[in-house]
Amino acid sequence: MPIHDQGYRHYTGERTLHGRGWWIIARAGILERLRERRFLGLLLFAWSLFIMRAVQLYVGTTIVQAAVFFAPTEQTFREFLIQQRLFVFFITIYAGAGLIADDRQSHALQIYLSKPITRHDYIGGKLLTLAVFLVAVTWAPAMLLLLLQVLFSGSLEFVSTHPRLIPAITLTCVLQVTLAALTMVALSSLSRSRRFAAMLYAGIVLFAAALDRVLQVATRNPTWVLVSPQNTLLRVIDAIFGVSDGAVPLAAALVALGALLVMSVVILERRVRAVDVVA
Repeated sequence: MPIHDQGYRHYTGERTLHGRGWWIIARAGILERLRERRFLGLLLFAWSLFIMRAVQLYVGTTIVQAAVFFAPTEQTFREFLIQQRLFVFFITIYAGAGLIADDRQSHALQIYLSKPITRHDYIGGKLLTLAVFLVAVTWAPAMLLLLLQVLFSGSLEFVSTHPRLIPAITLTCVLQVTLAALTMVALSSLSRSRRFAAMLYAGIVLFAAALDRVLQVATRNPTWVLVSPQNTLLRVIDAIFGVSDGAVPLAAALVALGALLVMSVVILERRVRAVDVVA
């Protein structure tokens, strides 16, 4: 009678989830966050500016005397998206700091990647988890504001006279969400502590912005804005909405943001693996 080895053997079969591995991870992450009342409260609070802007649109559209002060323009939506950056910052830290750090702390990363889930499925699922919440406080309320403006005015005149508005809102939100999500997830992969990842992200955002201001005041050179990813993003947003002052070339701003995104991708490729190599 043959004796079989009962020890561990590596799985040699085909690893396939029909391309749904990323969705399984994203769905689990989204549901986990939605179970937290504090996070739900943060999401609801992030819509407070939407309510204020909705009231502004209603007054500016229905009351003739107030139209001079509250009539909507393209800049109304630009200012709204810029103001939402504060909520993007807090949601990114709350929902993103532990996305990979928690898995590294509990050694769940090795378990994930030992199943028929690829590294790209895992990274994509984590990015989608954070991106869904960021889209919910940027693109979703901005487009709903535009819909309310159409309903309040009873016509599509505003949309037809501003044909670049919808693409501008969409492109701005894509840049905001991509920059925040990819940077945060990359930083989360560097540590086993969500607190350290959160402090690292906050430090980069806040310190870089402060350093940018100091250097610009000291040298009177506006190109120092490229030191701060958030302020660089503002320059790109201004160009998208056609209000750029031209002090910093758009190409230079795009290269700076692109370099940060590439660096984040490289970090993820190096840090997300089934086996941690300890020196």
